[in-house]
Amino acid sequence: MTAAFGKSIIASLAFALSLAQARVMTLRPGVTVVSSEIVVKDGDTLRGAKAGSTLRASRRFKGRAVVVAGSGATVERLTIDGNRAALATPLPIAPFDRTFVSYYANNGIVSANTRDVVIRDVRLVNVSNFAVLISGSSNVRLEGIQITNSGSLDAKGKNNTTGGILIEEGSSDFVVKDCVITNVPGNGVWTHSLYTSKRNARGEIASNRFSTIGRDAIQIGHATEVRVHHNIGTRIGFPQRAVDIDGGGIPVAIDTAGNVDKTTYANNTFTELNGKCIDLDGFHNGVVRENSCTNKLSAAAYPSGHYGIVFNNTNPDMQSENIEVAGNVIDGAKFGGIFVIGRGHTIRNNRLLRLNLAGCNESHLKFGCLYNAEEPDILQTGIYLGKGAERPAVAEGNTIVDNVVSGFKMDRRCIAAAVGVDLTHNTIERNECRNR
Repeated sequence: MTAAFGKSIIASLAFALSLAQARVMTLRPGVTVVSSEIVVKDGDTLRGAKAGSTLRASRRFKGRAVVVAGSGATVERLTIDGNRAALATPLPIAPFDRTFVSYYANNGIVSANTRDVVIRDVRLVNVSNFAVLISGSSNVRLEGIQITNSGSLDAKGKNNTTGGILIEEGSSDFVVKDCVITNVPGNGVWTHSLYTSKRNARGEIASNRFSTIGRDAIQIGHATEVRVHHNIGTRIGFPQRAVDIDGGGIPVAIDTAGNVDKTTYANNTFTELNGKCIDLDGFHNGVVRENSCTNKLSAAAYPSGHYGIVFNNTNPDMQSENIEVAGNVIDGAKFGGIFVIGRGHTIRNNRLLRLNLAGCNESHLKFGCLYNAEEPDILQTGIYLGKGAERPAVAEGNTIVDNVVSGFKMDRRCIAAAVGVDLTHNTIERNECRNR
């Protein structure tokens, strides 16, 4: 143990020495065209001039990213133009056994296996793949970043998740705050890890703004202890032509994947959703509180429209249990309000308004309401208690109280259950159900 402790001290001293020798590199004003990576070494700062500085990728650019940041690096007050028109090529989603940082080149900023990185007040435009990609890193702060017109498509013209900010491979203690992300075909901000890798941990995604996002505004994938709060977004799941329905990429305002626990989604506001409001696939032992999703148009305006809030359990290492869903507003879902599986959930004080814009099941020929013959009520019900999703998980031992449910025939279709699910095995009280 003494030898290991000694090595740790030496490494810390070496890093401290590198910080003491850190440089501040200030770009010249105007546009600088680059054909290879600009590496910001450990402890260094890359900064734009006060008059404004742009790094533009040339047509011959080759590299992981225009800027690659090391430990202790700061990148601030500059613009990165990724020259997407010249450099983007059709790419599929990264294979299940490949990290995204090893698969996608021509990104905006990459930092891999680092710590103490700060990226702030940076504008990224026309980036071929990810605007910012953080992999296997800790204590990372991303603040005041603006991303526009970035991300690539696959060979079919569908999104491949790229365009926004990705934090992957067990990254920890990260903050994404006060960023603005507009017109990206993939995800806005998300976390991801390979199934065999550590989960991402102790993150905060707060006060960001999203507009015209082709996949998910926010996705928390394979993570623990993440807070997602006070984010605002509109036009999620647009344009429709980029939505990857065949690949299962139904757009979501706040999505979940992998094994996610001890996580909170709170006080987020979204409008015009061509998909789901909140997906809880892999989410357990967490809180979904006081979020709002509103659609003002008719069902036909949302070709990929879906439920408001959906529970799921694809990841084999988790069970859907002990989730608090409270004080949320769903106003204008194409189908139902909340799809529930599992046990120990508390669903209370939610306002589920203008549900079933599609008018299911009466409109089944137009909107495909009867896609599951064994569960004909699933798309026409306000709160539906299922018997499972990817895996069996009968809805039982849940508390569903003090919710308002309104919409197409919701006075008769307010709360229902799949065959094999007993409503009396749940506490269901004081819910107000009304038509329209």
